[in-house]
Amino acid sequence: MSTTASLVIPRPVPRPLSRKPKDNVPQTRPERERALAAVRAYVAEFNPVPPLPVEDLKIHADRVLANLRWPAIYRDYVGVLINNESWREQLASVPFERRLLLLPKCLRVESRCPAPFDEFGLLCKQCGLCTIQDLQAEAERLGYAVLVAEGSAIVMSLIQTGKIEAIVGVSCLSVLERAFPYMEAAAVPGVAIPLLQDDCINTTVDEEWVWDYIHLTSDDRTRRLDLGRLRDEVATWFTPASLSALLGQPDGETEVIAHEWLARAGKRWRPFLAAAACQALREHPEGSLPEDLKNIAVAVECFHKASLIHDDIEDNDAQRYGEKTLHEEHGVAVALNVGDLLIGEGYRLIGKCNISAEQRAAMLNVAAAGQRELCRGQGAELCWQQRPQPLSTLQVLDIFRKKTAPAFEVALQLGALHAGVAEHAAVSGVLGKYSEALGIAYQIRDDLSDLGDTGETNDIAGLRPSLLLAVAHERAKDSERELLGALWRRQPPAGCGAGQVEALYRKLKADERAETLLATYKEEAVHALRELENPNLKGLLRRVIGKIFNEAEIKGWCSEVQESELHKAHKVHETHEARQPVVA
Repeated sequence: MSTTASLVIPRPVPRPLSRKPKDNVPQTRPERERALAAVRAYVAEFNPVPPLPVEDLKIHADRVLANLRWPAIYRDYVGVLINNESWREQLASVPFERRLLLLPKCLRVESRCPAPFDEFGLLCKQCGLCTIQDLQAEAERLGYAVLVAEGSAIVMSLIQTGKIEAIVGVSCLSVLERAFPYMEAAAVPGVAIPLLQDDCINTTVDEEWVWDYIHLTSDDRTRRLDLGRLRDEVATWFTPASLSALLGQPDGETEVIAHEWLARAGKRWRPFLAAAACQALREHPEGSLPEDLKNIAVAVECFHKASLIHDDIEDNDAQRYGEKTLHEEHGVAVALNVGDLLIGEGYRLIGKCNISAEQRAAMLNVAAAGQRELCRGQGAELCWQQRPQPLSTLQVLDIFRKKTAPAFEVALQLGALHAGVAEHAAVSGVLGKYSEALGIAYQIRDDLSDLGDTGETNDIAGLRPSLLLAVAHERAKDSERELLGALWRRQPPAGCGAGQVEALYRKLKADERAETLLATYKEEAVHALRELENPNLKGLLRRVIGKIFNEAEIKGWCSEVQESELHKAHKVHETHEARQPVVA
């Protein structure tokens, strides 16, 4: 397990500007992800062969739009995605050092950017104000040539040297439309991530898509692995029938309750991580999952679900998954006993795995160390409750590290050990660093998702340590600081409601700081993977980050904006219904 060295907050990543996309770009990230998924399914089925002429792209785009029941206004955007996917495998086969990353200078914060220009484009000063710095540094580390400039002439001259065999570019739709004939003529594999605006100043892009294409390589044999399908398969292991087959028919009321709790709603991220790590480290990662892996995945969930029972009792929470918590439903004594049973079941499942004695001993050590670290993290919070006082941002993040990261690390380490002790030894240290950053990011996301009336739980009402409360208290003055200090001491003033506190969070921009830290720790998890030599595990764990956080809806006021934009987007669809394209 990872050590408990002092926590140091990494350099914050630049927060992307919040700007409305142009009308011919899907208005929300979920809709753009939906478009990408539809395009990938279409390309996998029909396999259009690049280079695709513009007219052919339009035909393919109209078919995808018809399947989505989207208006023709998005044709150009979908056409770019189709072009990207048709080149995807050829791009993967080109070595990094023979690729060009082409970035537009309009991604910079124009009013504050100190970088000068020469005949080749922007000379980044690494000031940290925008994402250009990080994208350029990572691409150059991999071996890319990088240009921050617009214009096809420079690109074509580089292609003609014969040193550039593939292009990863970022540009607006209007420029991409003009560039397609050049790319078609040169038959150079090229993917282009569309800018969300085309006004050439302070533009934005779906940055995770850029990162994904930069790292795409045929060395990663998991690159075609459908993470959604993998997660769905893992979820089938938690149906009542599957659990009974694995654990045996329940013997008595305690086991009935335990099986029901284990099958109850949950995100299943931890068993998914165990399965992903094992799959990536196997000799044939493209193959089906080993049957015996179910024992490890279910064991991981047993440990997690046991910790939730105990946490709910310790925090006096009344609801979990929109239903009564187990202690509210059956009483504290029964709930404690069920939690203890699930811990035992987890160890029993590890013990019954058909693996070597060396693997089994290592797995038991990993699980025990994780259990110990988890209890230390929860204990820090419980001891704080005895003597509540304001905590700093760093102290709250350290609690997150100790409470959440161990469960992720146990899942990944057990999955790696199932693939083999030697494989585990080669990656163990990196998995610890990755888990720490991932766990902190996950808990920050949970703090954000607790906000608002739709939050599953509310840290304000529960008077629990919260990152938002820590940031707001550090920034507040006078009466506002006194109010937030009273919340830290668990002595809220009469009439002080969650809405008032959340308004104060907004005023002090605690939510923006939390969003920045979320992005920072997500990137820190990616950076931890640089030390990995195994391309399958490196590629898969990079994509896992996107899978976990893209699927997680930020609730509260954050989702109000998203829902509003979704509503507007569908209004656009309805307005253009009469122009619905006919399938060619």
